[in-house]
Amino acid sequence: QVQLVESGGGLVQAGGSLRLSCAASGSIFSMDTMAWYRQAPGKQRERVAVVTSGGTKNYADAVKGRFTIARDNAKNTVYLQMNSLKPEDTAVYYCNIPRSYDGTRHDYWGQGTQVTVSS
Repeated sequence: QVQLVESGGGLVQAGGSLRLSCAASGSIFSMDTMAWYRQAPGKQRERVAVVTSGGTKNYADAVKGRFTIARDNAKNTVYLQMNSLKPEDTAVYYCNIPRSYDGTRHDYWGQGTQVTVSS
């Protein structure tokens, strides 16, 4: 059973930094795409950053140049380094691994970690 556990959230002032971690267990993840999503109150969940098994990275426009996603396959962990944080980055951040079983997508999610940026 795949399990994802996020950590590293907290309260930070605008302009500050946080580093989120997501530890995965229950499978081998080196061939998986891994992603970070966030959901602010009253808004839809949105993808923030993604890294493929080959190391290709993609970012939402809102975080380009400020956030960096990285993975450590030896530790089954994906990170999100968040710099120059803004109040609009306030959200619950979720780790995600999408997989396909017989052509059907199945998403694994962590429990989420709260990030609050004060102005």
